[in-house]
Amino acid sequence: MSRQGFTLPRGMQTDWPTLVAASTDFRRDLHRHPELTWQEKDTSEVIRTSLDALGIPYRICAGTGTVATLAPKATGRHVGLRADIDALPINEATGLDYSSSHSGCMHACGHDGHAAALMSTAAWLKRHETSLPGPVTLLFQPAEEGGHGAKRMIEDGALAGLDCIFGWHNWPAIPFGKAVCPDGAVMAGNGTFRITLRGAGGHASQPENTRDPVLAASAVTMALQQIISRRITPQNAAVVSVTSIEAPSGETVIPDSAKMAGSIRLANANDRPLIEGLIREITISQAKAYGVEADVEVFPRYDATVNHPSEAAHMREAIAADLGDGWYFDQIPLPIMASEDFSYYLKEIPGAFALIGADDGKGHHEPCHSPRYDFNDRLLPIVTRIYARLAGAPLPDQANYLND
Repeated sequence: MSRQGFTLPRGMQTDWPTLVAASTDFRRDLHRHPELTWQEKDTSEVIRTSLDALGIPYRICAGTGTVATLAPKATGRHVGLRADIDALPINEATGLDYSSSHSGCMHACGHDGHAAALMSTAAWLKRHETSLPGPVTLLFQPAEEGGHGAKRMIEDGALAGLDCIFGWHNWPAIPFGKAVCPDGAVMAGNGTFRITLRGAGGHASQPENTRDPVLAASAVTMALQQIISRRITPQNAAVVSVTSIEAPSGETVIPDSAKMAGSIRLANANDRPLIEGLIREITISQAKAYGVEADVEVFPRYDATVNHPSEAAHMREAIAADLGDGWYFDQIPLPIMASEDFSYYLKEIPGAFALIGADDGKGHHEPCHSPRYDFNDRLLPIVTRIYARLAGAPLPDQANYLND
């Protein structure tokens, strides 16, 4: 690997515009070189090379993760700041000059931007290390996209000594200059399920001589939708979505089997056993009604991301200091039904997670996980300042970047 990483000209480390420009360059370099969950070898190397250049000590954590600490002897509250670093198995369709150079792999969720904001925060905090009231630990975390990277980081000691932790996610469905950071749940928990229906195939002209798994799959799909409308209290947000039905066969052939898959989203962890049990119960009973056998597998993934009120209030203050009055976006239902493994950290220590708006009317409205998604680089100085405030670092006079 010969990539330069995050670099600042000598003597320019405290120049804010130069810092922001370096963060943008770093983000776009990460975007050109995405790596999938648990494969972030080059990404972690360029992060560590950058920390070396900034003079910030670090240790390897959970393989491709990196944990760096500043002001370790400071006596105040020990603050953790986190970024995720993995990409998605998506072919990019943006046509941008910094598009992914790796076929079938793209930073379609903005983790490149999250990592770049944390790196520019690292640079700023390093220059003001002696002014920090307490230690600050930076977590560059792998495998957020379903790989339980936060869990592995915790198991490898990433939270040792921390008093609190903060994180964020860019969100294209929120206007630029707006954000949300509620007390309680900000993002939902999730899970997945897989179903195999085994029947007896035959000729399409004689369905009475078959046990049709396709018909059973249709019935199961319809029945599973009743979990949310009839079995879960409407006060608890939840989703059960069948996302795939596979039963390949010829036009005149009823197949022997069908496979189904789907996703679960839930705001209340207490609903998980009920939803998972109902998926099994409903699928097996519907299959039996159609003379078909069913195997059901349910895979819990992440719990809801639940903010601690005191830390959420502190993060709201930091956000408001930059975005100004009216920053809170109250037109999005919370929790949003997407999920985050930051939930693991919030189950261990106090902390908060914010969604910060990206849609500035300049092409940054495409949703995360879209092949047309593009991270809004105008978020980099905003989040760097928010993180610096949370760490207690001094800041330059506010630039007019909200109106650029």
